[in-house]
Amino acid sequence: MTAGPAPVAASACPACGWPVEPDHNFCEACRQDLSQARESAAGEPVVQETVVRAVSGSAHGRASACPFCPSAEVSADGYCESCGRKLPSDRDHCELDLGLVAGVTDRGLRHSRNEDAMAFAVARLATGPMVVAAVCDGVSGSPRPDEASRAAAAALIQVTTERLRAGADAGDAGASAVESARQELAVLAGSDADSPAATYVTAVMTSRDVTLCWLGDSRAYWLGAGTPPAAHRLTTDDSGAEAMVAAGLATEAEALLLPQAHVVTQWLGADLPDARPHVARFEPPGPGVLLLCTDGLWNYQPDAAGLAELALPAALTDPLDAAITLTKFALDAGGMDNVTVVLMPFPLAPPEDVDPPDVEPGDTSLAGSG
Repeated sequence: MTAGPAPVAASACPACGWPVEPDHNFCEACRQDLSQARESAAGEPVVQETVVRAVSGSAHGRASACPFCPSAEVSADGYCESCGRKLPSDRDHCELDLGLVAGVTDRGLRHSRNEDAMAFAVARLATGPMVVAAVCDGVSGSPRPDEASRAAAAALIQVTTERLRAGADAGDAGASAVESARQELAVLAGSDADSPAATYVTAVMTSRDVTLCWLGDSRAYWLGAGTPPAAHRLTTDDSGAEAMVAAGLATEAEALLLPQAHVVTQWLGADLPDARPHVARFEPPGPGVLLLCTDGLWNYQPDAAGLAELALPAALTDPLDAAITLTKFALDAGGMDNVTVVLMPFPLAPPEDVDPPDVEPGDTSLAGSG
């Protein structure tokens, strides 16, 4: 009797180098799927598919070396051990580009930290190309909203992609992802009475349609190519302003001027376990771009046609450049809040035309699996 190959216990994530335990299925830093790496090492067949993930900001939230001097010695609270300067957060401004999806998140001009986060996954599956994106906005009245948004975005992308790879419906995958993200926020809360919270919107784009899930006031817009662009909002807000409009008490423009306009009525958090995400499917009528964003952008331009005018036609071929343009627009308009902009052109390019980005060891903002 011949013994089979012994299981290989991973001691470090193959994508980012973060230490991992033998029984962990995902890297805690970059969400790399460790199960396939172990199967490959054990000589077992691996599904021929590719998934590349990206999450804004590193797990520890600060640069690993001082940008002001040659020192690489950084204290736990983010100060350079050599020159004494506080290092900037790597979440203050982050640009990510996976080809089929790109985005920018920025601290803005008036906030001391960025409480927004974004995460993507680009998958080449047996059923065809697929893009999954999440945008989260930490609820400022909750504890540790910056950590909440990143933890939620990473969990939403991980679980949605995992469930879709297993053959789940996009809506069911989104519901499973919400429960997982809620559990992540409960863990983040620990023994605290108050739970970290975030609003979110996710999108799953295939060659046929788009499935959206959301809670709160992070939005999705369709920006259709053409002259003039066929643009409209795809989500409704869970907010004081939206409630006023729905009740016929104010127009959208009037409601947004009220003090309670941005009070969210639904959110992702352990303290709101009964909140069920909105789910909507959309079949694009032709070429265009899906925009996901936080209120740091739409506060300054809530009209879909206005956003299309800013983003198109550049977003059709260079979504990162268009996301930078939209972010700059928000900053130039006042930058009162954190700004996050994610763009996904439609139709999806053939997966063989997309080169996944290189992942450097130790880079916890980007990870690939396959």
